[in-house]
Amino acid sequence: MRVSELNQKALPLLTFATCVVFLICVCVGSVNIPLPDTLSALFGVYVENTVHANIIQNVRTPRVICVALTGAALSLCGAAMQGLLRNPLADGSTLGVSGGAALGAVASMVLGINIPGLPFAGTTVMAILFAFLSLLIILGLTFKVDHTFSTNTIILMGVVFSMFASSMISLMIAFAGENITSVTFWMMGSLEGSDLTDILLLGAALLSCGIVILFLSSELNAFAVGEDNARHVGVNVRLVKLEILIAVSILIGVCVSIGGSIGFVGLIIPHMTRLLVGPNHKKLLPRCLFLGAIFLMLSDLLCRVILRPIELRIGIITSIAGSVTFVFIFINSRKN
Repeated sequence: MRVSELNQKALPLLTFATCVVFLICVCVGSVNIPLPDTLSALFGVYVENTVHANIIQNVRTPRVICVALTGAALSLCGAAMQGLLRNPLADGSTLGVSGGAALGAVASMVLGINIPGLPFAGTTVMAILFAFLSLLIILGLTFKVDHTFSTNTIILMGVVFSMFASSMISLMIAFAGENITSVTFWMMGSLEGSDLTDILLLGAALLSCGIVILFLSSELNAFAVGEDNARHVGVNVRLVKLEILIAVSILIGVCVSIGGSIGFVGLIIPHMTRLLVGPNHKKLLPRCLFLGAIFLMLSDLLCRVILRPIELRIGIITSIAGSVTFVFIFINSRKN
């Protein structure tokens, strides 16, 4: 009874927790801003300290919103991939799409590819384009080897492509010249300098692709008992796989283009959420959105305050937390 009551109250509690964490992340940083000034600036009320108002409205609020959207998107991708592949160690990057998107973004920065009239759009377009190309290559190789698109084959091809993309990125960094510093820092992951354009892009991607994934929650539940059983209950296995893979690719491509390489979010959050609410994807997926946003907002806050005024890269924090969680999950899975 307690578990069912917890599940019923989970979404309201998570919504409240997300709002509280959002306010804390906006208030706290290299310069701490009082809560009344923060609320006034957020709601457009005149703030006597114009410096505080400028920091809240133009720097922190866009950044924290982008961090929350990125955390929600990456955790949703991880939950979908773990359900699709029936593997608790899987996340969105298992496809190799993260590596492909990073390769496209690095190529744009090193080669100076830009779109006239749209500053920095070249990086975003290249990341999304390479994410799609990565998906096509991986699915093409998978189909060449295994016409049934089996889970193990998809994982294998994703790992192989990730290794190839990593090698190409290292090669480009070697010839980056004066861009080597910006490329290296970008690879560590950060949402510093996010603006309204980034919010709109992340929001549109999460809304469109997130709806697709959430509507396929019943199909993901059917995958839990195996692809053959999913076929027996009327699931079009190949179509569902393609829909989820495409949605995940778009989300990861957009997140990587804006925030760089932010790893392990899709591994940590779905696993933690599953421990709290169980494996039912109808409950798991919506809660992953909130927990992913909370986790990444707190990680970003830690990056800003742990060595202030020096700021760490968010990818460092998530990689440390993710590597420890990865080992813990792997050991438990071996025991089971």
